[in-house]
Amino acid sequence: MNKFMCRRYVLFAVSLFVNAMGIALITRALLGTSPITSVTYVLSMFTPLTIGQWTIALNLLFILLELPFMTRKELREDLRMFLLQIPISLCFGTFIDVCMNILYWVEPVKYASQIAYLLVGCVVLAAGITLEVKANVAMMAGEYFVRVISKRFHGEFGYVKLCFDISLVCIACVLSLCFLSGIYGVREGTVAAALLVGPIVHFISPYYRCFDKWINEGAGKVTVALKNAQHVIITIAREYGSGGHLLGEMLSKELGIKLYDKEFIHLVAQKSGINEQYIKKNEQSIPSFWLKCILGKSSEQSLERSLSSDDVLFVAESKIIEELAEKGSCIIVGRCADFVLKDYPNLIKVFCYSDLKNACARCVQEYGIAADKAEAEIKRINHNRIAHYEYYTGEKWGEPHHYNLMINTGSIDLPMACSLIKTIYQNREKEKVME
Repeated sequence: MNKFMCRRYVLFAVSLFVNAMGIALITRALLGTSPITSVTYVLSMFTPLTIGQWTIALNLLFILLELPFMTRKELREDLRMFLLQIPISLCFGTFIDVCMNILYWVEPVKYASQIAYLLVGCVVLAAGITLEVKANVAMMAGEYFVRVISKRFHGEFGYVKLCFDISLVCIACVLSLCFLSGIYGVREGTVAAALLVGPIVHFISPYYRCFDKWINEGAGKVTVALKNAQHVIITIAREYGSGGHLLGEMLSKELGIKLYDKEFIHLVAQKSGINEQYIKKNEQSIPSFWLKCILGKSSEQSLERSLSSDDVLFVAESKIIEELAEKGSCIIVGRCADFVLKDYPNLIKVFCYSDLKNACARCVQEYGIAADKAEAEIKRINHNRIAHYEYYTGEKWGEPHHYNLMINTGSIDLPMACSLIKTIYQNREKEKVME
């Protein structure tokens, strides 16, 4: 085991403690606990065992329940991750009890202070989950159990996780009614934790890139193949109706290099096994930005391990973009290519935008969209592109500082825009020769 992997395990251990502290804060707020600990919290109310001890017991039960849903091959291939659940469960339960004892003094009486502790707890829990995803070496039993069920029944991880959390909350309510003669441990704080943690994870994730160099060997550097590449890549991000694809076609003819846009659909279908019609309909969009944050970002799943079709699609496209950049000079339209290749040394990043009037005119003339529907279509597609880009990159779409050239195709026609980019491209080629 090299030092980088050791650092990942250290980071994971820290994340377990941070998670435990977040759960303890939410619980001490006295507005209910998080969905994942709702059952153990209620059990601790009418039994001698603590919430941490019940957490260990429940997680060990999850580990046993995973076995019937896994094939021998899956178990062999994922044996390390499977076995790691045992020490993780022991540590996590212990950490919860430790944190509950550390915060013994937290006994808010006023509702405002309860809300404050609840919100702080959600932020701390989100910070721990983000750290866990960044470490990317193991999963807690509850999350692993959901992943096993998702794979077994071919379900979307986020929706299976939602059903799992709801089931735990329902079981907690039933136990509370049966043994405590009322509903305890499940309140507005439980709902708030379920809805807030995911979006908070999404917004703080970009700040965790500071750990990349510490836990990744060669982080911040492009691959050797890309580093030694002598070709130039042009990426074109664009608002709908700005003519980004048409500009790409012009550049491809002028520069004699390959354009990749619609070709991605076939390439990604081959790579990911996802149906081409699904890709055509869903790429560069997500069903709901906030729903995706709630379902996807509140878990310990990294994109590479995700069972979400949206995540699989993004990862597949990213890998293809990297492969194309290694092969030769080319033009790539959309697909967050400017972000995927952000460390590539010979990259020209272009963003095309247009005023609404000219964008509508282009949609009617070039794309055959009805004049009375053009504006609504532009707004819909741009909204989807913004949500997709910002969800997967953590960066602001259309931010001028992220691009080498911002072109308003409403005031600058496409041939002139093509000429500008061609000049930049040729200058880059000359610089390479001089090197």
